[in-house]
Amino acid sequence: MEIAGQTPDIISARDLGVVACNRCAKVWPAGRQTCTRCGSTIIARDTKSLQRVWALWLVGLMCYVPANVYPMLQTRTLLNVQEDTIVGGAIELVHHGAIGIATIILVASVVIPLAKFMAIAFLAISVSRVSAVSKHQRQRLYEVVEYIGRWSMIDIFVVAIMSSLVQLNTLAAINPGRASLFFALSVIFTMLSAQAFDSRMIWDLQSKPEGHSAND
Repeated sequence: MEIAGQTPDIISARDLGVVACNRCAKVWPAGRQTCTRCGSTIIARDTKSLQRVWALWLVGLMCYVPANVYPMLQTRTLLNVQEDTIVGGAIELVHHGAIGIATIILVASVVIPLAKFMAIAFLAISVSRVSAVSKHQRQRLYEVVEYIGRWSMIDIFVVAIMSSLVQLNTLAAINPGRASLFFALSVIFTMLSAQAFDSRMIWDLQSKPEGHSAND
């Protein structure tokens, strides 16, 4: 962790005159265009990374709104049809005593997606200006965002499992609602947004004086 007022002496790969392949992590001398190990193009810095991050982030946020407004689950019985949103379905589970399941769904479908949106936006902003949060902490935050991305589909999995189990012809049936499509798209776009972020830019500000941006 960085101490206030002190800048650690960090030697980057750029300072050493080398660059790593983004696909296989093989280190090559700076200036090499192609990795001979895996054949991928070597890029020292993705100059259009932030543009893709913000574009995918915005689309993911646009999909997240209808994912919470439209019904996620449609329960049809012989007498009526009930449609529940993500939050409404969690409240219904609480009324039936399944507090643990409701908590998991709320955390996975509401808390984690919102936290990912805020984390990605913070990382994208922090690489353009000097931040009070240390580079190590921002790198750790990026790794956490990347790690939890695989668990963001838990609500879709719950709907899919319930839909496959409860199909009793005309007596009862559970089907995914319109929100399931938007929620899946929101998760996909936020994952792509996180993957589009070039985390090496976090370390590019170490040699910049206070108050200067990465583009100066």
